[in-house]
Amino acid sequence: MGAIVGAALVAHVPTIVMPEAERRRLNGGRDTSLVDGLERIRSEFLDELRPDTVVVFDTHWFTTFEHCLTAHDRRSGRYTSDELPRGMAGVPYDVPGDPELARAVAEVGTRTPGTWVHATDDPHVAIHYPTVNLLGFLQRSERWVSVSVCQTGEVEDFLLFGQVLAQAIEGLDRRVVLLASGGMSHRFWPLRQLRDHESCDPANLISDEARAADVRVLGWLEAGDHAAVIDGMGAYRAVSPEGRFGHYLMMAGALGGRAWRAPGIRCSDYEAAAGTGQAHVFFPRPEGGWTG
Repeated sequence: MGAIVGAALVAHVPTIVMPEAERRRLNGGRDTSLVDGLERIRSEFLDELRPDTVVVFDTHWFTTFEHCLTAHDRRSGRYTSDELPRGMAGVPYDVPGDPELARAVAEVGTRTPGTWVHATDDPHVAIHYPTVNLLGFLQRSERWVSVSVCQTGEVEDFLLFGQVLAQAIEGLDRRVVLLASGGMSHRFWPLRQLRDHESCDPANLISDEARAADVRVLGWLEAGDHAAVIDGMGAYRAVSPEGRFGHYLMMAGALGGRAWRAPGIRCSDYEAAAGTGQAHVFFPRPEGGWTG
């Protein structure tokens, strides 16, 4: 019987894969805490948990008609970002996959009214940097599966897909960690102002309203009040959370939805990235279970 043994909200911003000297130049001599935070997640949590498979909810993989996930035996090659080819170009990646898990999720999806799931092993399907940027920090020998964010999905659609994923995991012999790879509030400064706001200092958030909304959500995450996060999505959407916060909501759905009560451990400062809000929060599995 499989189990979800850990979960995290993680930031994937391009800054983390810049050379350290460049990161420090952007931040007045100090480094972003997001780098140390990912290293902490690996050493303090993943090394201990020893997952068989890591599932990444990837906020740059937009789909429209269904939830999609990768079903490749392996994905390898070189990645260049179409968004930022100046900073992420020709990055090598080699990612073992878990086609058995992906197909199991799709199969459970066919039996679940109100949801649509497609597992793809097409060799030409794109990989995106919310997956790639994590690999250098978190990848060891685990299998990795990426999941899309369906841009037509609403809160209950994301929660339902999470339930489908959890049911598929339970039916297999797997130890799985979930990574919701995406930001919090997600509005950028206009181009002519952008270079004045590259520092990770939260003063560079796009607005006081966005910062306040992020801080409120982080408080709920650290307290384990996931029902408050889910039920507060209508108000939170006013500050445009990345991917409609679908990455978090799918993770929440897999861990019990509104009944999920596991408190999070902050593994970074709350930071800005070109106007957006970013943080790492890890959720260890409580002894009594995710909703115990």
